[in-house]
Amino acid sequence: MMRFLGRLLSLIAIGIVIAFLFSVGSAIVAISGMSQLESTPPANSILVLDMNGIILDGEPFLTDLRKFREDPNIKGVLVRINSPGGVVGASQELYAELKRTKEEFAKPVVASCNSLAASGAFYAAMGADKIVVNPGTLLGSIGVIIEFANLERLYDWAKIERYALKTGTYKDAGAEYKKLTDQEKQMFQGTLDEVLAQFVSAIATGRKMDEEKVRTYADGRIFTGKWAVDEGFADKTGTFTDALRELKLLAGIEDSAKPHLFYPPEKNPGVLKILGLSPGSESSLSENIRLSAQLFGRPLFIMSGQFPIGK
Repeated sequence: MMRFLGRLLSLIAIGIVIAFLFSVGSAIVAISGMSQLESTPPANSILVLDMNGIILDGEPFLTDLRKFREDPNIKGVLVRINSPGGVVGASQELYAELKRTKEEFAKPVVASCNSLAASGAFYAAMGADKIVVNPGTLLGSIGVIIEFANLERLYDWAKIERYALKTGTYKDAGAEYKKLTDQEKQMFQGTLDEVLAQFVSAIATGRKMDEEKVRTYADGRIFTGKWAVDEGFADKTGTFTDALRELKLLAGIEDSAKPHLFYPPEKNPGVLKILGLSPGSESSLSENIRLSAQLFGRPLFIMSGQFPIGK
């Protein structure tokens, strides 16, 4: 009797595993099929791209933008932004490619800012024709930041000696095993000032504003969407729907028309994400540690205090 029950339980367990694998397979096939159906935008489509989280390298945003802006079926680009900013170079590349999209490819671009569009993300938004914000969207943080840590006393306590052979005075500037010299501080400050000037110039160009006015607010402060509209840093308050309406107007699409919203298929989403079981999040400890390591010691357009490097 016990042997029979053991076999029965084994068969039930095998059945459950097979059913689970079948469900996973079906989900993958379904998602794959959906991706294939959406791999090419139909006629009269609006390309919708998301700019979320810390900007590290601009991907896959840039790949999708470059690929689909050439498609004649794409009539415009709607960028949804929810980001505190990120690395300087990547933020500038996003700005440049959005600007190129509207100028060289004659595809209108509208930025729809959700909760946060600060620093590098705000820089990138300057490449759009129009910027639509919620009244309480946090914008701005016009500035550049770079951080270093001096672990010299910690190394002394741990009896660790660090040695560096270098080819120039500044090759180890910012190294964690020593203090920054006055010359190094001056060098880094000069770099930050130069990058800030580029930031200010991009805003003045994109918003058709006087550079002196932009510089007045280029001190890292955060401002609301309503204030940004009142002062000329954004075009109007509104939702995603309002941003879409603005884009239709720029693209010459009748307001009553309903263009297809084309979302580029996600590349290799993974089984767990397909099933809605993706573990962890950007706020997890391991993710924060990884981001801190990647961003530390690099000039950044980022809202201080939003992530570990600013704390």
